[in-house]
Formats: sequence, C-alpha cells, structure tokens
Amino acid sequence: MAKDIRYIQLNANTKKNDGIREKMQLKTSKTEITHIFIAWLAISVAFTILLSGWNSLSLDSIFIISAVTVGCAFILHELAHKVVAQKYGAWSEFRMVPFMLLVAIATAFMGFIFAAPGAVMISAPYLTREESGNIAIAGPMMNVALAFAFIPLTFCSGMAEQIGDFGVMINAWLAAFNMIPVGVLDGKKVFAWDRRVYGAALCIVIIVLVMSMMI
Repeated sequence: MAKDIRYIQLNANTKKNDGIREKMQLKTSKTEITHIFIAWLAISVAFTILLSGWNSLSLDSIFIISAVTVGCAFILHELAHKVVAQKYGAWSEFRMVPFMLLVAIATAFMGFIFAAPGAVMISAPYLTREESGNIAIAGPMMNVALAFAFIPLTFCSGMAEQIGDFGVMINAWLAAFNMIPVGVLDGKKVFAWDRRVYGAALCIVIIVLVMSMMI
C-alpha cells in the first residue's frame, strides 16, 4: 500500500508545533481513486434509471445530469470529510461498499433509491471532540456550497437548467439528511461537539432547503 500512495500538493499551509510552516499534503492512492470512480459511476447509473421514468430526455442526457449533480453531491461530500481529517493528521481514504452500490441500482428499478455508496475511513491515534465535529460538519457544508454553486444554472435553459434545479435540490436534501443528530449521521458528531455550532449550521441548511423548494 505504501507504494500506492500519491501526494497532491495544496496551496494551503499548516503550522507545525515548532512554528515552521510547510505545505499541506493531500494523500490518496490508486485504490481510493478506483473506489471513488466506481461509486460515482454506480450512483450515477442508479439515478439515471430512477429519473428515466420521470423524464422525457434521452438516457445519455439523464446520465450526464445524474453524474454532474448526484455523483458530485455524494462524492464531494465524502471527500470533504477526508480533507479535514487529513488536516488533523489522520489517515483517511474513501471506500465504496459494493453491496450498497448494488442495492442503489436495484432499488432504482423499484421507483426509489437507497443510496449509501461508501464512506471515508478514518484512522488516528486520537481525535478531540472538536476535531471530530469539524470533520463531520465538512460534508454537509460542502453540499451547502454545491447547492449555491448550482444556482446560476437555474437561470439557464435546457439541460443546464435541469442540472441547476436538480443540483440545488439534491445537495440541499443531502445536507439536511446528514445534519439529523442520530446514529452515524454527521449531525450527531457536530451536536456532541458544540450545540451552538450545530444550531448555526442547521439554520443554514434549512435556509438552503427552503430555497431549493422555491426554485
């Protein structure tokens, strides 16, 4: 696995304990890249199957819409967790769950989707509650940012408009779902860390969710 690791230089700087600054490195691997690609492809196919029954567009057009919106929403959500975890010195890589990818595709034929393509695996000797909270909140906030990024496309026409509408909607709902403070969802870790931060983040997510319903 060691030979499999690649290092991508980022512009951001991190400060060492001795005060010396060095460039932060985002670590990935061929295994992770493969898992990300397969998960992105599978979730895009699943939503293509689902949306094909509701839309008169061609399958290739629906696939493009799904890949750009849903695929990015799920994958970038997970990668946001990864980046923040590595900022704290933790090992973190995305791993798909093959069975759940099959479930997503199978349920799409039934008119709904149960989507849990995978998750970022995190390993560290110790993470504080604040660090865990920051890692958790990064995912929903990524979806909030993506929702805003898709808004300009809603003023276009044709496929671009559909990408914008669906991009805003799926990211708003994904952020809202993950902020529920139960089980393994991100909201539980954020709530356990700081209720004020949780409340502020939840307000932002609700505003985005309401906004998505008005577009």
